[in-house]
Amino acid sequence: MHKDAKTLDNNTVIEGDICIIGAGAAGISMALDWKDTSYKVILLEGGGFEYDEKVQELYAGKTTGQKYFPLKSARLHYFGGTTGHWAGMCAPLDPIDFKERNWVPNSGWPISKNDLDPFYAKANKVLKLGPYNYDYEYWNNELPNLTPFPFDHHVVWNKMWQFSQARYGDLYKKEILEARNIHLYTYANAVDIKTNDNITQVKEIIVKNYAGKTHTVKAKNFVMACGTIQNARLLLASNSQAPQGLGNHNDLVGRYFQEHLEVASAELWLTKPFPTNLYSWEYGVTKASAELAITPEVQAKEKILNGTASLQPLSVAKYQKPRMETWQDGDPRKSLENVFENWDEAAEKAKGEKGNIEHAYELNTRIEQAPNPNSRVTIGKEKDELGMPRANLHWELTPLDKYSVRKIYQILGRQVGIAGIGRIRLNEFLRDENDDTFPDSTNGGWHHMGTTRMADDAKKGVVDSNCQVHGISNLFIAGAACYPTSGAPNPTLTLTALSLRLSDYLKNTFRY
Repeated sequence: MHKDAKTLDNNTVIEGDICIIGAGAAGISMALDWKDTSYKVILLEGGGFEYDEKVQELYAGKTTGQKYFPLKSARLHYFGGTTGHWAGMCAPLDPIDFKERNWVPNSGWPISKNDLDPFYAKANKVLKLGPYNYDYEYWNNELPNLTPFPFDHHVVWNKMWQFSQARYGDLYKKEILEARNIHLYTYANAVDIKTNDNITQVKEIIVKNYAGKTHTVKAKNFVMACGTIQNARLLLASNSQAPQGLGNHNDLVGRYFQEHLEVASAELWLTKPFPTNLYSWEYGVTKASAELAITPEVQAKEKILNGTASLQPLSVAKYQKPRMETWQDGDPRKSLENVFENWDEAAEKAKGEKGNIEHAYELNTRIEQAPNPNSRVTIGKEKDELGMPRANLHWELTPLDKYSVRKIYQILGRQVGIAGIGRIRLNEFLRDENDDTFPDSTNGGWHHMGTTRMADDAKKGVVDSNCQVHGISNLFIAGAACYPTSGAPNPTLTLTALSLRLSDYLKNTFRY
């Protein structure tokens, strides 16, 4: 069932059993998990079914610190969310990502990978992936020519990825609209959360749209699935009863914003061609491929973050501009066009490259960001068209981030040399070991994580192990905002699994 909130009478009261705020990967996955139950699900989407410039403008905000993408174009604000143009790269977090690591400040989840495994399997199905199996040995038997580099497996391992083409807006629209118990409201932007007097239970959500309509949503339980930046923004802006914002009594909401650092870091020059399909990827064709990863034992020994290295032919990569440069238009459609134009131009120029460069590769890092309380989302005085304070992002990296990237390639360089297959050349920004800074060309992955981090102790996190906001019995947060640490993989598979785990928990609470 669907209703456009712009067409409702002003001050309409919408009621249900569970209200999910946001219809992206997390929100849609959760809503579908409640399909055909006896409970009425209210699913709120701030936009419509297509791109709308006035709605997208609500995401605009200021950035400081390490150079970042325009906030307006860093997410998509319509049904299906950013799955509308994502690359589809999926892999689970590693067991070490959930553990407290004494060399990574503020690390450790209150749950383990084993707790998520059943929901990873479900998430694989939602994302239309293959089996929940990310072992190299399995895929080596399934696909041809996955010969690995001859590295010491005690030092370097092959982390496997699968690739989704799930565009939730197209894939699940019909199913959501036809579900008898799911009530989708488009153009319903949540702008305020109202609680009881002692701020222990949410009473209602206020929603608005640019047609000038204001509505109220009442439910037994509320799930915020607006995305990492918008979840923090909404909590901070809901300050009429809690001046510092809801869930923010320990000044943690918005802090520990994390991204994946994605940066060209080194060159791999092979002595001769190494024929393998293991490290290459073609969108819509490749079922699984690998990136080079450092084993947990070596991570602990070297005291580094968890990251991976991917390979791209240097003949192409040398002509590609950093995405941080080409993705600077506030319109995400234009930024995407700029990126693709540059990639096409690079591919064309690469045709003229001959000689040794034909078996040389650019090594690109994808690595977790060390949890940093100074890397954060705040709200300012400027307001959007609906009267909601805009989000501001301060993206701040640490010396551990730079040290980890450099050390990964020093480790890989030794392995390449020992194997006798070539040499690795560090990019210039990594050569000075006393330089902890990153160049402006450092890319993020558009992977927003960590602003409402999970911890059993309310002094260390915004939500508990069940994603419930500490101190508020019926307010929950779905998605990557709950991550205490971010691991190396793109977040969609894990945030879907975490959302399905939350859904399962809520079903159990409804039964008893």
